[in-house]
Amino acid sequence: MTEKPTEPTPSGQDVVVALHDVGVRRHTGDRAILSDVDWTVRAGEHWALLGANGAGKTTLLRLLGALMHPTSGSVEILGCRLGRVDVRDLRARIGHVTSAQRVPQDAVAHTVVLTGHSGTVQPLWRTYDDEVRQRAHALLAELEIKELADRPYGVCSGGQRARILIARALMAAPSLLLLDEPFNALDLPSREDLVEALQRLAGSRPELATVTVTHHLEELSPAVGHALLLREGRVLAGGPVDEVLTGPRLTECFGRPVTVVRHEGRWAAYSGRLSAG
Repeated sequence: MTEKPTEPTPSGQDVVVALHDVGVRRHTGDRAILSDVDWTVRAGEHWALLGANGAGKTTLLRLLGALMHPTSGSVEILGCRLGRVDVRDLRARIGHVTSAQRVPQDAVAHTVVLTGHSGTVQPLWRTYDDEVRQRAHALLAELEIKELADRPYGVCSGGQRARILIARALMAAPSLLLLDEPFNALDLPSREDLVEALQRLAGSRPELATVTVTHHLEELSPAVGHALLLREGRVLAGGPVDEVLTGPRLTECFGRPVTVVRHEGRWAAYSGRLSAG
């Protein structure tokens, strides 16, 4: 049986995201991409967003980032309803991290973080006073990459780039941080460094809400306490991870048998039979 998260209560002061009966249809062909989506994210909550390719994860994240409007239903982000707010102002209050972010490869890490203050690809040097520059250094230190301050972004490793982009997104002091497959193409040590960084971030910023799109449960930090499963554009299940990230639910979500294991706050999942020897 399909279950939805509790219906949103936009009037609540701690509500960061409230979606009610949201639908998105493709203009060409009038195909439904999302249907009947209800979802509430509150301050300090950390959500994982999972589903097979084509399930609607990217579209849902674009709604949360105020990058598009729904075809039907209502989307409220940080108390602002899409369609009734200047999305340029709203986007400035949302942190968005994606490996597809355009970044000058020759810009050093400190400069990349500074651009988060102006929301630009290229630095706007006249807008960065001493306080802003110091804040960029502090964020690099918070992500434990202060030694990269003068290193060109293009020669940094994938894991280092991911943490630089998170520091950049935090320059605007967002209440909502969207992480679009931040672990893409990372090796095991880099993945673990990023998991630890996100865990520390959850502890140091208790009011920050995050939504992480991922394909792998192993990439979730112990701070992730909620999960939303999408299947064919609809919410299959949403709520506390202990109730959502189960073998039966993931089996239904991905359409093949999935076994889920949890150990000391970390998750793992595999499909198919394993044999020794």
